Amino acid sequence: MDNAPVTICRVVKLNEEGAQLGEDPVVRETALTIYVNSKEFATLVCSPIDLEYLAVGFLCSEGVLVQREDLIGVAVDGEKGIARVEIRGEGPGDRLVLKRYVASSCGRSGVSVHFQGDNSALIPLVSSIRVDAATVSRLAGELQERSGIFQRTGGTHNAALACDGKIIIFREDIGRHNTIDKIFGQCFLEEIPRNNKMIVYSGRISSEILLKVARMGVPVLVSRSAPTDLAVRLADALNITVIGFARGNRLNIYAHPERIIY
Repeated sequence: MDNAPVTICRVVKLNEEGAQLGEDPVVRETALTIYVNSKEFATLVCSPIDLEYLAVGFLCSEGVLVQREDLIGVAVDGEKGIARVEIRGEGPGDRLVLKRYVASSCGRSGVSVHFQGDNSALIPLVSSIRVDAATVSRLAGELQERSGIFQRTGGTHNAALACDGKIIIFREDIGRHNTIDKIFGQCFLEEIPRNNKMIVYSGRISSEILLKVARMGVPVLVSRSAPTDLAVRLADALNITVIGFARGNRLNIYAHPERIIY
């Protein structure tokens, strides 16, 4: 598997002057099948970059990996689109649906989401973080500026982990869920603390995105787009600050505004 995130396609371009043959950069889409202790667990549709972080982060989001010492090893074969993850114990067993196909656009394709089950193990986050509104707006703008693949192709989502007004991790992918999982995976592997940080994100804040951020233990979630009502209700319950429509010098605080200085 070529790990370049962008390829060049021949296109016919139409405009007021007529038709012209040309070339256009197009974002690449591939599949990554994750095996846990030699058992096929899920297939993710994704961009062919940062696949180790994606595999580990997805397993963290699904509750398969909780403690760093539970992970024995990760081996990614980019050519074959396979990630083999070895963990302590017997693995997830039948607790999750095996051989799921997880689409890039909507997370769990064809799988019902039982929110009570998803958040039953989560407790409200405790964090003393406070962030200036101007810093939030600046970071949202910086996220857009860093989105090199999106600027070339218009075909990716992006997310960043920020601390003390600086972006410390930035990830892009065709799947909005994947951007969060890649950050989660890197934090897990490198044992980066998250309770004093924030996620800055380009896509819609759905309940699934909110739950991923809750499992990461990140207390502030910022997006240039909108949240859903269920995401806001979950944020209220789990003590997560949610900010939407962070564009220019404007933003909307939907949950726990006490962390934002304005």
